[in-house]
Amino acid sequence: MSAVEMVKVTVDGREVEVPKGMGVVEAAAAAGVEIPVFCYEPRLGPPVGACRMCLVEVEGIPKLQAGCTLTAQDGMVVRTAAASEKAAEGQNATLEFILVNHPLDCPVCDKGGECPLQDLTFKFGPGQTRMTFPKRTFDKPIPISPTIALDRERCILCYRCTRFSSDVAEDGQLVARNRGAQTQIATFEDEPYDGRFSGNVIELCPVGALTSTQYRFEARPWEIQNVPTVCGLCPVGCNVHATTREGKVKRILSRNHPEVDQGWLCDKGRFAYPHLYADDRIVDPLERVRRRGFGELSWDDAIDRAEALIRGAQGRIVTALSGSETVEQAYALAKLLRQGAGAHSAVLPEATSDALDAFRAPLSAIADAEIIVVIGDEQVADRAPIVDLWIKQARRNGARVEIVAQSNYLTEALEEAARSSDRVVLIWSGRAGGGGARLAELAHRLGLEGKPGCAAFNLPSTPNARGVADAWAAAADGDEENPEPIALLIVSGDEAAADPAVRALAEQAEHTIAITMFHGLAVGWADLVLPGTSYLERDGSLVNLEGRVQRVRRSVIPPVPDELAWISTLAERFGVELSPHAALVFAELSERIYGGMSFGEVGERAELPDRKPYRPPTPAPSAPIPAASPPAEHFVGTLTLHRYRPLFSGPAVERVPELQFQRPEPVIELSVADAERRRIATGDTVSVRSNGTSVELRARVSRALAAGVARIAEEHAADLHREVEVVKA
Repeated sequence: MSAVEMVKVTVDGREVEVPKGMGVVEAAAAAGVEIPVFCYEPRLGPPVGACRMCLVEVEGIPKLQAGCTLTAQDGMVVRTAAASEKAAEGQNATLEFILVNHPLDCPVCDKGGECPLQDLTFKFGPGQTRMTFPKRTFDKPIPISPTIALDRERCILCYRCTRFSSDVAEDGQLVARNRGAQTQIATFEDEPYDGRFSGNVIELCPVGALTSTQYRFEARPWEIQNVPTVCGLCPVGCNVHATTREGKVKRILSRNHPEVDQGWLCDKGRFAYPHLYADDRIVDPLERVRRRGFGELSWDDAIDRAEALIRGAQGRIVTALSGSETVEQAYALAKLLRQGAGAHSAVLPEATSDALDAFRAPLSAIADAEIIVVIGDEQVADRAPIVDLWIKQARRNGARVEIVAQSNYLTEALEEAARSSDRVVLIWSGRAGGGGARLAELAHRLGLEGKPGCAAFNLPSTPNARGVADAWAAAADGDEENPEPIALLIVSGDEAAADPAVRALAEQAEHTIAITMFHGLAVGWADLVLPGTSYLERDGSLVNLEGRVQRVRRSVIPPVPDELAWISTLAERFGVELSPHAALVFAELSERIYGGMSFGEVGERAELPDRKPYRPPTPAPSAPIPAASPPAEHFVGTLTLHRYRPLFSGPAVERVPELQFQRPEPVIELSVADAERRRIATGDTVSVRSNGTSVELRARVSRALAAGVARIAEEHAADLHREVEVVKA
């Protein structure tokens, strides 16, 4: 790699050495000088110079220049508004023009108090206005989606929102229409803005033009607290701030971790927090009462009942985990059941493998990759949405992106290219068990462990699969075995309670204890229901798909006792010493699995652990990813059905009215080849048949889908079996 050429630039009399070609705004920042901006945002790509707020005077150039589009050259002398009367006059005029038609509604604007336009006007703008004529007004607010409102009269046409839509999310749904003074921000053909990342435009907007319908008129900046925590709704673990007021969560904002999320958030993470206040939230323990359904219990009685059920099971206990528990919760439950009650078995959310630690890297490594291979039948955006944005950024940077379905094979050309490149990223996004182990084997086969620029990522289907598995193993005492019959099934978390496979397991068990937040998930089939909490109500830690241990902080006090509190009370009755405090539980398990790292060391910006030497997965994967070989021709008559869980699904999303428009449509996805054979086009109504079951769905032709495979969202797949026939209705 060639050395970066450095140049010397003088900004307001301060000389600084920066890389040649760096923007003058960054060069000024390196010299400790602020150049104000509105439209400029490095994460959106090259600057566009739309707002002209960054005007500077450059020695030798007669006209003022936009600092964001100007690049540093050796010997360049720059004067900002602080040192140049000419630049100050230009900046003052820019602000005056921006404010010509901008409404003075700061007291009622949701951006008031945290608005860049306010701040820069006070710092750089005129002290009073010369404008006495009526200002232009528009109808307001315009709902561009159920989650976002648009006040057009506040818009300053910085184009941050449209650039995010076109250049980052690449959905193309937010556009600027008309020209000149008549330019307006709108959605494409006035359709609702239903992109997976639409909420980011609210944070990008430097004024109050785009606001959250959930947060609108809910709080003012001097009434709120922002709690730094981590999103617990997918395995990425995006860093967020939970804004709270009077003990309630009012909004979720991004908290830029450049290695993990780059400051972006998906709409599920941003808008799903109202599930905390769902109408069917359980706030008291419930017990099945014969002939009378369910009755409420006191917590003392619930602990007594739980103790009796655990003792009566005599060790024939199976625990079904959700993968959304904190590391501390999983460890505490495992220690109670394994060491105190002699429990035999756990149903972990999915298989994990530490073999991938040899190929560990930050998610930001994806953006710098030359070759990206995505393996599996699940869309990356449904499993780990921010990873999809990293892949799109890599593609814009020139990376070769290959999507390989599980039923396909890696071609010889692709293997050869991967072996010869120093920047290869493998991503497993499949449903088959043991995906991490299979991916590690492939990465080793390609020789990636010795290349710092290479990486391999397994995308789990649950937020904390690795952390839960490691914590359960750390507390295990003896080998696991499956009891027959199951005397007691303990269902931990909403995801497990909503899983049909867990429900089927409950039918085999003599008794069931369910830990869940909502009535609809456990009432009717569990013997004892203990209220659960959300990730926003917990202290603890989560392990994301990189293997990064991240700190979760309690944002609000839950309406029920924390799980660690009652688990420690129950553990005491079995003679098991267990602290009710997350920090002390973490300290105990950290000695076993995290090298003694303290709770405080995790910090707000968790560091990524170093790579470990490669060790073959144990046990070895049963079906390694095949080497180069042509795929077999599939049978034309039937297709293999892949059920999938869309991003906007699950117990939390189901309880947020504003997100219902994002729920998956009743469609079946077909490959181009399969659609052509059946003369089916996107939008056609088709009949999907399997073992006497038939459902009608709309077709969607997908170029990313392998031949022989059809995809249907879990909630629309009904009772269809694995092999289906698809015919045009």
